[in-house]
Amino acid sequence: MSRIGNKIITIPAGVSVTVNGNTVTVKGPKGELSRTFRSEVGFNVNENTVTVTRINDEKLSKQLHGTSRALLAGMVEGVEKGYEKELVMKGTGYKAQMEGTSVVLFAGYSHTVKIDTIPGVNLSVGGQNNTSVFVKGIDKQAVGQIAAQIRQVRLPEPYLGKGIAYKGEHIRRKEGKKAGKK
Repeated sequence: MSRIGNKIITIPAGVSVTVNGNTVTVKGPKGELSRTFRSEVGFNVNENTVTVTRINDEKLSKQLHGTSRALLAGMVEGVEKGYEKELVMKGTGYKAQMEGTSVVLFAGYSHTVKIDTIPGVNLSVGGQNNTSVFVKGIDKQAVGQIAAQIRQVRLPEPYLGKGIAYKGEHIRRKEGKKAGKK
């Protein structure tokens, strides 16, 4: 029994869900998303709810049941509200600037690092001294992917806390060497 897969997805006002075979299309005020799911799961669309069912009780069907439900719920939330991640740059001289639709990072290297966006994801720079990068979009996976690529440029280090981190992310700090330790 999948606890996640059995949860009912409520369709908010202004959002429509269309099922065509294994392809599910979700349209909302922010845009449209479409995804083709495996044939081991099915979708029942009622007036304002969607339920995910599995066609049999094989192991693969059970595994895909909760995953498919979570992906569809993410699509519904994305076209209604959208997703946003904020990354904060900490360090001397660390900053970001926009260059067209791409973002250029100054992250303590002898060169700049350019991160190109993918369709459906918008990048913007803000904050004090342009040290915040905002990643927005309706596709949860795409927003997370671009945010992870930006963070990977300079991972936060545990001694001084310098690097690129998600806003609100706790960086576990280390004490470092002590001078004159006896």
